[in-house]
Amino acid sequence: MLDAKKIWSSSTLPTLPAVAVKLLDLSRDPETETGDIVKLIKTDPAICAKILQATNSSYFGFSARVTSIDRAVPLLGTTVVTSLALSFSLASDSVNSGPLQDHYRSYWKQSIIHAVAGETIGKRCTRGLECEYFLAGLMMDIGRLAMLKTVSREYYPVVVTAEAQQRPLHEVEREFLGLDHAEVSFQLMKSWGLPESLMSGVRRQHYSMEELLQDLQPGVHTLEAAMVLANAVGDYFISPACGVAWKRIQRVGQHFFDMNEHELEAFLGQVRERVAQAGELFAVDMSDVGDPSDLMAQANQQLLELTMRAHVENTQITARQKQMEEEKERLQSQNQELQEKVTRDPLTGVSNRAHFDAELQQTIDECQDRCQPCGVIFTDIDKFKVLNDTYGHQFGDAVLKRFAGVLAKNLRSSDLLARYGGEEFVILVNRPTEKGVEKVAERIRQAVEDEIIEFQGQRVPVTASFGAAIAIPGRRQHNNAETILQQADAAMYDSKHGGRNRVTMRCLFSDEERALLRAINQVKFSRWLVNQEILDIPGVSRALLQVVPDPRALGHIAQEVGLLTPQDVDSILQTQAQASEKPFGEIALEQALLTYDQLAYLLAWQTEPPQKLAASLCSCGLFPEVRSQQLLGRYLETCPLREAHTVQAK
Repeated sequence: MLDAKKIWSSSTLPTLPAVAVKLLDLSRDPETETGDIVKLIKTDPAICAKILQATNSSYFGFSARVTSIDRAVPLLGTTVVTSLALSFSLASDSVNSGPLQDHYRSYWKQSIIHAVAGETIGKRCTRGLECEYFLAGLMMDIGRLAMLKTVSREYYPVVVTAEAQQRPLHEVEREFLGLDHAEVSFQLMKSWGLPESLMSGVRRQHYSMEELLQDLQPGVHTLEAAMVLANAVGDYFISPACGVAWKRIQRVGQHFFDMNEHELEAFLGQVRERVAQAGELFAVDMSDVGDPSDLMAQANQQLLELTMRAHVENTQITARQKQMEEEKERLQSQNQELQEKVTRDPLTGVSNRAHFDAELQQTIDECQDRCQPCGVIFTDIDKFKVLNDTYGHQFGDAVLKRFAGVLAKNLRSSDLLARYGGEEFVILVNRPTEKGVEKVAERIRQAVEDEIIEFQGQRVPVTASFGAAIAIPGRRQHNNAETILQQADAAMYDSKHGGRNRVTMRCLFSDEERALLRAINQVKFSRWLVNQEILDIPGVSRALLQVVPDPRALGHIAQEVGLLTPQDVDSILQTQAQASEKPFGEIALEQALLTYDQLAYLLAWQTEPPQKLAASLCSCGLFPEVRSQQLLGRYLETCPLREAHTVQAK
C-alpha cells in the first residue's frame, strides 16, 4: 500500500500560482470591486492573455472582439474570471510529454467533460453561477493529476490495469494503493481553502446510489449532486464502461434533477456540443469524444450484455447453491447415519446403552433442579435362553426385534427405549407419575403377551417381566442414576421370582417429597384445566407434549414475579455453596424468603410454563388464541403470587 506522505511531501504536487490564490481571496470578499480583479490579473501576463483569448472564443460567443482585460472582466464577471484563472493554472500544470503523456491527456479530456457537464446542469439549476459548476467539474479529478505527477511509478500499473480490465479507476486505486484520487482531490482542495460544498461533492463522486440517497437531498445539495452527475457523464464519454455510466446518469438525473430519459439524452447532446468549444479554451483536441447517439447504442448493448451476464451468474450461483445444499443434505444424512450407528442398537434399531445412560443422567440433572420425578422401567424377555436353545439364535434375534417393536409402539414419542444388554430393555419415561409409570409398564406387558409370534406356522408364547422405579433425584445423593436403575432392575427380578409376566413397581418418594410433588401438581395450569372440566386428561396430555420446561433457574423466575430480590437470591446461593446438598427451594423456605405455597407455584411454573401451555392449546387446535389467553388469565387470577400476571415463559 502507498504511504500518502509520499504525495504530500513531493515537490511536484500541483499548486496554485500566487495570482490564483489572491483571486480566490478576493472572490470571497463581498466588497471586492471589478477594478481590484483587473489590477490583480494584469500582474500575470500569461493568465491575462489566456483570459482575453477565452473571451474572444466561440465558447462565450461575444459578437464584438474584446481587446483589453479592462473590458473582458466586466463582460465575463468576476466569478467567471476567477474560475478561468484557476482553470488555466490547472491546465498548465497538466501538460506532460513523457511516457505518461496519454494518461495526462485522458485525465484532462475527462476533466473538461466534467466541467462542461457541471456547467450545463448548473444552467438548469442555478443560473448565473454555472461557472462555479464548471470549476467544480474541472477540479473534481485534481487528485488524479496529483498522483500522476507525484507517484507516477506506483500509479502507472493502476491506470494500465483499470484500462485493460475495464474497471472503475477508483476501485483499482484502492486495491493497489489503499486510497483513491477522490481522497487526494479532497485534501488538495482543503489545503487551498475551497468551498465546503465543492469538497463534499468531490468526496461523494463515487458513492453508491444508496449512499447518495442517504447523504444528499434534492434541492439542497445541488452542487454536490451536479458533481456526481458530471463524474458519470465523464465516464460515459471517456471510459469503456459507458453502459454502467448511463445507468448511473439515469438514476442521479431522475432523482436529484427530475430529468426523464428524453431530457437526459438531450443533456448529453448539449454537453457534447460544448465539449469541442471548451477544448479550444485549453488547446485540447476533443474531436475523438464519441457521439452521444453512437455511445447510447453502445451503452444499451453493454447493459444488455451485463444483464445477460448477471442472469448467467445468477443461474450459476443458483446451481452452486443447489449443489451446496445437496452436499449439505448428503453430509447431514451421513452424520445422521453415523449418529445412528453410535446411539442405536444394530439389531433392534432402538437406542443403545451408552445413549440411554447419557440421556438418563441429563434427565436426572434436570429433575434435581426442578424437584421432579424420574421414572425408569426395566424389562426382560421371560425364558429367552430356552427360546434360543429350542428354536435357534435366528429365531431369538427375530423375537428381540419383534419385542422391541411392541415396546416402541406402546410408548410415547417423548419416552426413550433402549436395549440395555442381551434380552434386557430399559425405558426412560417422560414426565412420569407413580400411577402413570405402572400403567405404561402394564400396557406394554399385556401387548407383549398378546403379540402373535410364530415358528414354522406354530405360535410361540412370548412374555416379559417388568420392574419400574420412580424417584425424585436429590442433591444429597451423588449416584442417583445408579440407584434408580438398581431399583428398577431389582423390581424386575421381583417379577421374575413372583412368577414372571408381571409388573412390580417401586416408588422411592419420601413423605416430604410426595407432599411437595402433590402440591406442585395441584397448582399446575394443566391440572386447573382438568379440575375446571375445560379439558380431559388425554387432551391436556396431547398439549403438554409440546411444552418444554423453563430452562431458567428458580431464582430467576422468583425475581421475575417479584417474590425474591436479587439480594435474596444471592443469600440463598451463598448458603447453597456452603451446603450444596440442599436445593434452592429448601434453603429459601429455611430462610423464610418463600412460603411453601409460593415454592410449589414456582416449581410448577418452572416445570410447566403456563404461557407455553396456552400457546400449545392453540397449536394443537384445542382452542383459538383468544380463548387460550382468556383461560390463562383466569388461571393466573387464582395464583397467590404477587406479580403472577407478569410471568412470560421463555
